Amino acid sequence: MLQSNMPLFQAAFWSVLTIGLYALGKALYRRKSCMLSSPLFITPVLLILATLLFHVSYAQYIRGTHWLVALLGPATVAFAVPIYEQRALICRHWVLLVVGVVAGSITAVVSSWELSNLLGLNDSLRLSLLPRSMSTPFAMAVSGDIGGAPGLTAVFVVLTGVLGAALGEGLINYLPLRSVFSRGALLGMGAHGAGTAKAHQIDQEVGAIAGLVMVLVGLFNVLAAPVLVYCLGMAGK
Repeated sequence: MLQSNMPLFQAAFWSVLTIGLYALGKALYRRKSCMLSSPLFITPVLLILATLLFHVSYAQYIRGTHWLVALLGPATVAFAVPIYEQRALICRHWVLLVVGVVAGSITAVVSSWELSNLLGLNDSLRLSLLPRSMSTPFAMAVSGDIGGAPGLTAVFVVLTGVLGAALGEGLINYLPLRSVFSRGALLGMGAHGAGTAKAHQIDQEVGAIAGLVMVLVGLFNVLAAPVLVYCLGMAGK
């Protein structure tokens, strides 16, 4: 009886531990806001230590927590809300938004490709790294479409977000970015979800623009994924 309930117990244990560690990370981040106290940094690190301590493989862990990954679907649909709320802003600045989203996305993909070539990464790692500059739901979808490993892409997304949010605040103070639009776009494009959270700490309007840019970047890249697959196929010939 105990043996038959083990998979259910393991699923409950790892699910509760994941949620609990994330809640702990958020509490720590509220007390001391810095890169190392970010829940996006603390949670994966502590989970890795826990899996090593209990000798649990990634396959065993994901079997118990796959329902959390499935929630990324509704989260993606929920991104329609900020787009609707900021429809007036989109109408006023649609040209600037389109140019910025396209230019930022191309820069992110090209820089990821060149970085992977510089480091000599294999094809799986290279394709998993390409969508690193968009929020997790979109990045995992694009990664699967182009032949990458969505789980590995999620790790690259978290690292990009945490580092981008930490460096982005310094860049805002260093670069001559005076408008809320430019500040929000920098954080939303460069650090997606983590950058948007940081933007909201700076100013609510900056945060709104960062969130909008983050969503538009994700939508653009999902729609452009077939073109990216074609381009990668031509490059491989």
